[in-house]
Amino acid sequence: MKMFDQIKQMNQVRKIQKQMAAKKVEISSNDKSITIVACGDMTIESIKFTPEALQMRQEKLERILVSTVNSALDSSKKAAAADMQKLMGGMGGLSEMFGGGGG
Repeated sequence: MKMFDQIKQMNQVRKIQKQMAAKKVEISSNDKSITIVACGDMTIESIKFTPEALQMRQEKLERILVSTVNSALDSSKKAAAADMQKLMGGMGGLSEMFGGGGG
């Protein structure tokens, strides 16, 4: 029975990982020249530039790009963590594996 429970929990983990990968956040730079879509699995789905962004000095564009990517990944991480906590709440011991519950 214990082995069956472990298999069931691993299947739940895989399901959660897929849900996290599907979670998306869209972040724009302060000046709206760059928009980034990041996924819950910490990957970047897309980066869009306005025509004005492409006319910027290279150094400025690079600085804005790095800042916006970091913001997108940070927002994605926070959203995924919040969702993970909700999803894991009802999974008993599995929740503790990911740092939840355990009290």
